[in-house]
Amino acid sequence: MNRPIPRLVLAALRGGAGKTTISVALAVAMQRRGIGVVPFKKGPDYIDAAWLSLAATGPCYNLDTFLIGREQVIRSFSRHAPEGSVSLIEGNRGLYDGMNPEGEHSTAELAKLLRAPVVLVVDCDKVTRTIAAMVLGCQGLDPEVDIRGVILNRIGGSRHAAIARRSVEDYCHVPVLGVVPRLGDVDFPFPERHLGLIPPQEHDRARGALSRAGDIAEECLDVERLIHLAQGAPPWNVDAIQHGATEEGIACEPVTIGVIRDAAFQFYYHENIEALVDSDTRIVEISAIEGESMPAVDALYIGGGFPETQAGLLAENEGFRRSLRDAAENGLPIYAECGGFIYLGESLTIGDAHYPMVGALPISFGMEKRPQGHGYTVLEVERENPFFPIGMQLKGHEFHYCRILSCEVGEYHLAFRVTRGTGMDGKRDGMTRKNILAGFTHLHALGTPQWAPALIGAARRYRAERHNNAQSTI
Repeated sequence: MNRPIPRLVLAALRGGAGKTTISVALAVAMQRRGIGVVPFKKGPDYIDAAWLSLAATGPCYNLDTFLIGREQVIRSFSRHAPEGSVSLIEGNRGLYDGMNPEGEHSTAELAKLLRAPVVLVVDCDKVTRTIAAMVLGCQGLDPEVDIRGVILNRIGGSRHAAIARRSVEDYCHVPVLGVVPRLGDVDFPFPERHLGLIPPQEHDRARGALSRAGDIAEECLDVERLIHLAQGAPPWNVDAIQHGATEEGIACEPVTIGVIRDAAFQFYYHENIEALVDSDTRIVEISAIEGESMPAVDALYIGGGFPETQAGLLAENEGFRRSLRDAAENGLPIYAECGGFIYLGESLTIGDAHYPMVGALPISFGMEKRPQGHGYTVLEVERENPFFPIGMQLKGHEFHYCRILSCEVGEYHLAFRVTRGTGMDGKRDGMTRKNILAGFTHLHALGTPQWAPALIGAARRYRAERHNNAQSTI
């Protein structure tokens, strides 16, 4: 069945060209007009997605064909793109940048897959007529990519804007749909650090930043024409909608899974939480910074984030750290990624400062100034662990500045062989001890559909074991 799904891809010629700022600004401007926005993000990213989610007042979904595959991208888009709203899709890197010279898994390939019009955000710093050459190159490289407009970013003044606009419209025959000036530190709403924008969870004036972004859209973008362009996208076939609880989830009593979510741990794909909820899982959000102790849960999920920026507060909350360590020793199933892995270790060293962590894993970490692992990962499960069968292949991604300082000999093993990426040492990842599985790789539930059932299954076994133990003492 076909139905109208307004949609638009915002792409760029490279990473760092300003497309996140403009995507967020456009989302705010649409909201001001009473137009619903559903944001999507191409590529492995949490921070841009968090800003888009805040701007659109709803979840941002991931559309990465490497992480989740083309078929799941189509199904997820069909499920989450409502008819009455604009689906705003932010690309990543350059339009044609993929995993090989053919551009596999690029934003361009995603745009073609979704049959979505593309607007190019072009960084115009120190160029004028050459902008037209760059846009022409994008048009000519693959004519099937439907480039319908250009937004000129980081424009130096009215003369710069006039030359750039005329060059694009005369030579490329597409409209300029926005002219955004260079923004100084005072005007730029989203400050950055090593992983990109500062997440909204740590931004002390997030709402003000969104308001300023919306003002930039009103002043600099042709919002009405951008909306019209999105509404002119071809009808979308929604036969591939996939949702609802799994058979396993319907047949069994729900379990309770804790999710540590606070300023330190904020990197969660919404689809991962959704996959748990679809199976009637009860989700309990926990703060490692403010929580007094671990609540009663059947399993725990600790995502990534910035434990390094909150290390002092995490270390100071000794009561929570102790209760989590005790729960781990008693067999609580724990799945942890990147920042969560670091938190479960013995300590985190940042410069000359040394912060104690949970101590559930016999490993110590140190922060470096350069990335220690960055990009897509492929793992092969080689040893037993609480969640995945031996022989299974996992696709994910990593981005961390942390390295291993020491790893004590103990009752643990490394479950994964790294065939792409860095992991812990370039060869292995997935530290396993008791019912813990922790590593540097982030997984997406749609790309690893076994992930949610595995976590739920471990939770059920743990709850059953506790019930049996309680019965035996009666």
